[in-house]
Formats: sequence, C-alpha cells, structure tokens
Amino acid sequence: MAIWAMWWAWMAGALALATLEVLAPGYIFLGFAGGAALTGLVLLVASPGLPLLLVIFAVLSALTYVALRRLLGLRAGQVKIWDRDIND
Repeated sequence: MAIWAMWWAWMAGALALATLEVLAPGYIFLGFAGGAALTGLVLLVASPGLPLLLVIFAVLSALTYVALRRLLGLRAGQVKIWDRDIND
C-alpha cells in the first residue's frame, strides 16, 4: 500500500504542518494542517484513489482556511489606528 493511502501519514503531515505554523505564524500552514487531518479521517472511512484524495485535501484545506480566517482573523472594527508618528 502506498504511503499516501495511509491515514496515519496524513495525520503525521498535519502534525508537522501545525508545528510549522507555530514557527511561522499567520494561519497559512494551519489551514493545510486542518485539511491534512480531515483527509486522514476520510481515509479511515474510505480509500479513494490519489487524484480524488488530492481534490479532497485541497477542498478541505480551503474550507479550513476560510473557517479559521472567520474565527481568528481580523474582525471589522479592529483596525489599528495610529495616533502618533513613530519618529516622535
């Protein structure tokens, strides 16, 4: 069985991406980590082929990224307002 078809490999990848997010914050790698973790859960239930698995990963990563941006991103009205110049 190929490594991409094993659920634990996707979970290990999710853990590695989540660790990378800690080192370089910005919610970018966290979306991919969520997509990889959800793809690992999909592999526990079914075993699709590689092309379908990559589409599932891409869609789940995009949905996770959008959800995280809505939950953790900058909300309306939270714009930083500078009241003095940095050179003062």
